[in-house]
Order: sequence, then structure tokens, then C-alpha cells
Amino acid sequence: MRESIKNAIGETVQDMMDSGIKVSFTKKELDLLGVEIPKVQLTTNQIIAIRKQMNLSQTVFAKVLNVSASSIRQWEQGKRKPSGSTKVLLELLEKSPHLLDYRLSA
Repeated sequence: MRESIKNAIGETVQDMMDSGIKVSFTKKELDLLGVEIPKVQLTTNQIIAIRKQMNLSQTVFAKVLNVSASSIRQWEQGKRKPSGSTKVLLELLEKSPHLLDYRLSA
């Protein structure tokens, strides 16, 4: 495949992903096209804002996320950072705060 075509396809796929359009490519295919999946970066203020937007205490927020209350405190104090899928879940909650409301229902 010519480099210019590969670059054009890669840019199009990246734009689709950035726009929230669902795409179905393997990691190898994305790498070949030069498409990068952005890393999730959350500040302590963002984590606090997510919890407050959900109107939850640290303890309840921890239960909803299935992590310890100590983890929430340390994230909010900047002593530790969430990792792995928890970062992605927090990113989703930032965009859709009611995503886990079903976990709060009686």
C-alpha cells in the first residue's frame, strides 16, 4: 500500500474514533495505519469532580467502582493514580455520570 494512501486511511480512522464512531480494527491494523489509542489521563480534580457530579461520598463511590475507600482517598489526594480499566471507567463516568446508577438501585 502506498504511504500516502495508508496515511489518508489512518487519518480517517483516527478521525472516526475521535468522533465516537465505532470502528472494528485489530491492534495490529491500527498500528499499521499509525492510529493511536489515547492514554487516559485523569487529574485529582477530575476524579473529585466525577464523584461530586454523581453526588456520592468517597465510601459509596468506592463501592460503586468496586475499589477500596482508601483508593478513592489516595486518588483524590494525588498519592496514587487509578490504573487499568478503572481509568477507563472513570473516563466514561466523566462523560456519562449516570452510567452506573443501576448499581445504586435498591
